[in-house]
Amino acid sequence: MQTERLIIDSVKESDKEDYFYNISHDKKVLETFICNYAESLDDFDISNFVGHPKLFAIRLKSTGRLIGIIDYFIEPESKDNSCEIGYGIGSTYWNNGYATEAARAFIEYCFNELGFDTVYASFFYGNEASKRVMEKCGMKFSHISENELTYQGIERDLTYYSINKN
Repeated sequence: MQTERLIIDSVKESDKEDYFYNISHDKKVLETFICNYAESLDDFDISNFVGHPKLFAIRLKSTGRLIGIIDYFIEPESKDNSCEIGYGIGSTYWNNGYATEAARAFIEYCFNELGFDTVYASFFYGNEASKRVMEKCGMKFSHISENELTYQGIERDLTYYSINKN
């Protein structure tokens, strides 16, 4: 996938350093995006992410460098034709519209290439930036799931937004 400023493609072994610094070691990102913290580049193992069929790198066209990731998953108990997407952009790249640009393209991919009828996304309570991304992509409030998961030792409420293919 390509947008005006981004390339969205598979994660590669050569993305190790960018993935580490922009996602797994970026504590600001990890406050809002579920991922395990990595202490050092030497100990960071990118092999689980390389070539993963549902996980994609978000790259700047101008440099080819990974600045974030976006993925989709299907809830096992889901009875409708839907998926949930998640995205994380390195904090160095925040407030440039990259998350919105990537999410818009990825939602279209989920509808047109993967054939889903509905796409969901969720955010932790208080993450207004992610809420704005969802709204800019045309997503509408769906529901709140209280205490849905424990992340970083805190029970978290998730607010869900969705968009239908129609």
